[in-house]
Amino acid sequence: MKKLAFTLALGLMPAAGALAQSVADLDADGSGGLDMAELQVGYPTLSEDQFAAIDANGDGLVDDAEFTAATEAGTLTTDG
Repeated sequence: MKKLAFTLALGLMPAAGALAQSVADLDADGSGGLDMAELQVGYPTLSEDQFAAIDANGDGLVDDAEFTAATEAGTLTTDG
């Protein structure tokens, strides 16, 4: 019974991108910011234009403030 409950719980878990709540969740290299490849791990449909729009200061990395602004604005979604 426990095995069945565990299997069902796993099936109810959201996709990896939906779990990304902060830069730290996706920051593979520990730089404190997300480059496009890191951000695409959680948001695979992200385009270069969307990344550029999210990267408000143009430094090539999405920092915590930019990530928060993009998620609150609905710019970052796991939808296609």
